[in-house]
Amino acid sequence: MKTEAEIRIAGMQALISALGLVEAERFMVAVSRDRFNYTEWRRHGLPGMSLELLAQQANRHTEELVVNQGKSEGRSE
Repeated sequence: MKTEAEIRIAGMQALISALGLVEAERFMVAVSRDRFNYTEWRRHGLPGMSLELLAQQANRHTEELVVNQGKSEGRSE
């Protein structure tokens, strides 16, 4: 099981990877400013899809990022 610190680091890395540093910071500010309710956000803020489908799409996106990163570094996957 990961520690809370490890989870926070991984979460920030994911945000920065997906949004870039500035937008990740803006997201964090918005979440802390707005008394963020994760349960309500999960019900209404995410696409209406099953957790399994959301996970599949997230995994596919991650794979695309890895491939694109390899291409930008001159490697072919």
